[in-house]
Amino acid sequence: MQSEIGSIRLAIEKHANLRMTEDRPRKYYYTTLTESQEVEAVEIAGQAMTELTYSEHDLYPILAKFLRDELLVYAKRIDEKKSSSRNGSGGNRWLYPDLIGFEVLSETWSEQIKQLVQARSDRSSRLWSFEVKKLINRSNVREVFFQALSNSAWANLAYLVAAEISGKGTLEELRMLSSQHGVGVIQISVEQDTESSILIQAIEKSEIDWKAADRLSVENSDAQAVFEQVRVFHQAGVLNKAFWET
Repeated sequence: MQSEIGSIRLAIEKHANLRMTEDRPRKYYYTTLTESQEVEAVEIAGQAMTELTYSEHDLYPILAKFLRDELLVYAKRIDEKKSSSRNGSGGNRWLYPDLIGFEVLSETWSEQIKQLVQARSDRSSRLWSFEVKKLINRSNVREVFFQALSNSAWANLAYLVAAEISGKGTLEELRMLSSQHGVGVIQISVEQDTESSILIQAIEKSEIDWKAADRLSVENSDAQAVFEQVRVFHQAGVLNKAFWET
């Protein structure tokens, strides 16, 4: 059936009410909504194109599990409700990622090498930033990409994450933007977490922008707690896994 649909793919793409997702195998569906109306429907009602009902918040633990199991990255939710309002309404817009990730590069190293790296003051960890969306299509692709770029400028690695990526040319647009700005793309599977994958690798920045990180820490108590745990790790060499796993 998939090969038969694939043979008439061009005809499907030209049909105004037929859409396809960018994942493999591709899923085709019928809708009377425009792409912008699709985004609005998903954000308001939580209805994804797979007909599964879930909220954006439901995606956070799925992403955290993928990061921990596949990439050895510990992730912590940054709740925007715990942010300061000192800058007024909209003053902190696009400042916070949905999750911050902490990767301990030295976790599997021998004790001798750990001590050597510490003595040399070489890097033994990386900080990641994640912006999560339920749906990315041609209508919102640039907006959500630049949101991810804005709230991740401080991190070593930044990713835009989505459960659904649909619409002709959406993935190509993401590849072009990523090559220019370095933000990677992860697609997570709600139905089967083993199917989650990195679609576009992020470009690593060797240094943290600590001034920008300080802004996050000052304005949000969750971010402050994350950076405190990073400090404890580098000063004491202790990783508090319980903090990252809750």
